[in-house]
Amino acid sequence: MLRSRNLAVALVTASLASCAVGPSFTPSLPTVPSSFPAPPQESPASGALSTDEPRGPAWWQEFHDPELDTLEGRTQQGNLDLQAGLLRIAAARTQVQAARAQGLPSLNASASYNREQLGFAGILKAHGGAGTLDPALVSELTSPVSLYQLGFDASWELDLFGKVSRSVEAAKAQSVETVESRNDMLVSLEAEVAQTYMQLRAAQLLRSITLGLVSDEREILELTISRQLHGLADEADVESARAQVASLEAELPQYDQSISVSRHALAVLVGESPEALDVELAPAAPLPALPRMISVGIPSALARRRPDIRQAEAALHAATAEEGVAMASLYPDFSLTGSVGLRNTSTNYLFDWASKFYSAGPSISLPIFHGGALVANVKIAKAEAAAAALTYRQTVLNALREVEDGLVSLDQDAIRLAALRDTVTANQRAFDIALHSYQVGLTSYVAVLTQELQTNQAKEQLAQASLTEVTDLVRLYKALGGGWEADPAAAASN
Repeated sequence: MLRSRNLAVALVTASLASCAVGPSFTPSLPTVPSSFPAPPQESPASGALSTDEPRGPAWWQEFHDPELDTLEGRTQQGNLDLQAGLLRIAAARTQVQAARAQGLPSLNASASYNREQLGFAGILKAHGGAGTLDPALVSELTSPVSLYQLGFDASWELDLFGKVSRSVEAAKAQSVETVESRNDMLVSLEAEVAQTYMQLRAAQLLRSITLGLVSDEREILELTISRQLHGLADEADVESARAQVASLEAELPQYDQSISVSRHALAVLVGESPEALDVELAPAAPLPALPRMISVGIPSALARRRPDIRQAEAALHAATAEEGVAMASLYPDFSLTGSVGLRNTSTNYLFDWASKFYSAGPSISLPIFHGGALVANVKIAKAEAAAAALTYRQTVLNALREVEDGLVSLDQDAIRLAALRDTVTANQRAFDIALHSYQVGLTSYVAVLTQELQTNQAKEQLAQASLTEVTDLVRLYKALGGGWEADPAAAASN
């Protein structure tokens, strides 16, 4: 008894002093440049970029659009995918508790009743003792027996080689991975809300421009009809003007469709029915302008801001811990087990102390032959950890590429917008001159129509280029990784 007690004490002491096998995770960021490259050439946007850290997580506030701010807040609160993400986070954190419980003692209670026929009559006959014993005793021994039992079983697997601690470490890392997955979803949703909102305002802008052109073209049509009545224009000019009115009116349905689709998409993003925002977003509003200063920070800060990088790092951490779990399976398992209870053939004496029974002692399980499965599991875990490391590095490189692509896109957008503004100004001036010349009879309607088509196309291209510029800025903000910190639920989950 003393020897068993000393062995148990030694095992407990060894458990407390145990160390986890397998590699320990050390976070490290792959080599990144010290700063993002400057724009490839001088442009109107090059002076608007700053290497300062972004001033706040709510990047959409830089557009100074109250409606956009409201939509972003409602998305954070009402989006159904985000709510499902919170449930997955809760499940992952519960999994950590389950993994931690593997290293704690377990206690079970049991109760049983058995009706047994022990077969003593045959044993007595075989040894010739049935006739020499008291008949009453023989009857008692050969009768069926009722066995009542109450007891408790306890066991504790000693984590000598870190199998449980590595499992807890992996579960914690997987919980962090789930949190960052939800944060990455939030960043994508915020960018999607902003881009959809910009598309809505751009469609309203294009519709407004087209309505103005229709109005102008109707005036030209009336002028052409008047000139025909006075013999200064022929019927072909009138029909050309009428065709131009119809052509412009035919463009309106596509803008109406784009406006409706954008409103429906925004409603679903905030967690409501598709038509819920129709009244709220019906009034047209201008396309938000770019902020005067765009802060992009430095490449090394991306790891702190971008949830997908943090998620990839957590996945690498989990894979490294799982490698330790697989390696610990190659080592022996030590356990302390015990049981205590009461057992009797009569309920009247079941709770009598004389009916007690107990057992206690250590046990060891040593893996000897498993057909190579344990070694194969270690090799699989090593391969998965190596793959997770490559995925982490690839995620960082993709983040750098997205930011640098965004900077180049903004630079080229600014150049294109400057050229289109000059084009619209020149075409409008040429159109005004051609229209005046037509009014005084110095040129034909064909010259007016040609110049009008060029002016309309330039205005539409300018509106589309403005939309491209703001959506490219939204993509840049998304690439920089901000936005999840602004959500109270996301901040609390970290």
